[in-house]
Amino acid sequence: MIELDNFGTLVAATLVLLLGRKCVQRIPLFNRYTIPEPVAGGLLVALGLLLVKQLSGWEIRFDSTMKEPLMLAFFATIGLNADIGSLRQGGRSLVTFLFVVVGLLVLQNVIGLGLASMMGLNPLTGLLSGSITLSGGHGTGAAWGKMFSERYGFSNATEVAMACATFGLVLGGLVGGPVARYLVRHSMTPEGRPEDLETPSAFEKPLTGRLITPLVLIETIAMIAICLSVGSFLSGKLHGTAFELPTFVCVLFVGVVLSNILSASGLYRVFDRAVSVVGNVSLSLFLAMALMGLKLWELSALALPMLVILAAQTLAMALYAVFVTYRVMGANYDAAVLAAGHCGFGLGATPTAIANMQAITGRFGPSHLAFLIVPMVGAFFMDIVNALVIKLFLLLPAFAL
Repeated sequence: MIELDNFGTLVAATLVLLLGRKCVQRIPLFNRYTIPEPVAGGLLVALGLLLVKQLSGWEIRFDSTMKEPLMLAFFATIGLNADIGSLRQGGRSLVTFLFVVVGLLVLQNVIGLGLASMMGLNPLTGLLSGSITLSGGHGTGAAWGKMFSERYGFSNATEVAMACATFGLVLGGLVGGPVARYLVRHSMTPEGRPEDLETPSAFEKPLTGRLITPLVLIETIAMIAICLSVGSFLSGKLHGTAFELPTFVCVLFVGVVLSNILSASGLYRVFDRAVSVVGNVSLSLFLAMALMGLKLWELSALALPMLVILAAQTLAMALYAVFVTYRVMGANYDAAVLAAGHCGFGLGATPTAIANMQAITGRFGPSHLAFLIVPMVGAFFMDIVNALVIKLFLLLPAFAL
């Protein structure tokens, strides 16, 4: 057994990110399907450690002290970047899309629980291979995995969550493009217009922002620290009550409230570029630490059943995007782009959704509605409604302690 302290773990995590960057740059498959650098590097290291374990019996254990603060910092930045005033731009379409997303969350958990029950698996495995990881991604999966380990005694919940989230990340990029291209061909007519007739949105072509100064960075870190402190306090107060929620959801809520109160009062306007930089650094380091520490040898018994569940989830996502998302959102060009985005974050993550949509808009023309709604729902509302849906499923008799 080789144990690394928190500094050694941090060094290892940064090296994993550098390895992932090289892999994404040089391996066409990783680049084509927008595999995040920490996921690429972390999985390669985890596979390497599995090989070392099988050949020599040696195991490397990483310190996990920094994982939770990094994860919470990431969710704080999501909350700080949420502008409630922009909801008016999405209007009715945003609310409609949110209901469509909730429908998928319920469907994913029903499929996961149903197949897990049929194969005699722990029902928590069904939830982890449902909306927790597929719509929630690695960060949400790790957060709920930690809770399942501590509260329900599911010892390898985090490993299962990371495996499912990684599978979904790859499939989200694979499914979204073909689904959207099929829908565009079968729509009445694409409603996108050439870029010289419409001003691209910030998500389609981000505007150049002001420089990140040391003062701005300090202010951003201070706000994140406030979110973590107040969010952790609220989570502690709600613990054991009917309103109990994971700490990351409370932290995200505090970020939304803090950001919009400061903006409405005119006291301070959150600099979204600085918040995004800190958030991306936190998420990258957290994912690197989570993935490089995967004990893949503990997943061997679950490999085949998990693949069956995840294959069913992938088919369900494609069918749901074609027959529900596309039709409910208007069966037009915007709806096709929204369906591509839904495949991205319904199976993987918001960055995958953006990549899916950019591939479609780059060929057929911009879709301002999609680029307004998908990032807002995928990066903010998703975590809130997903947490509520999961809480409702945990009230089922199968999860009674």
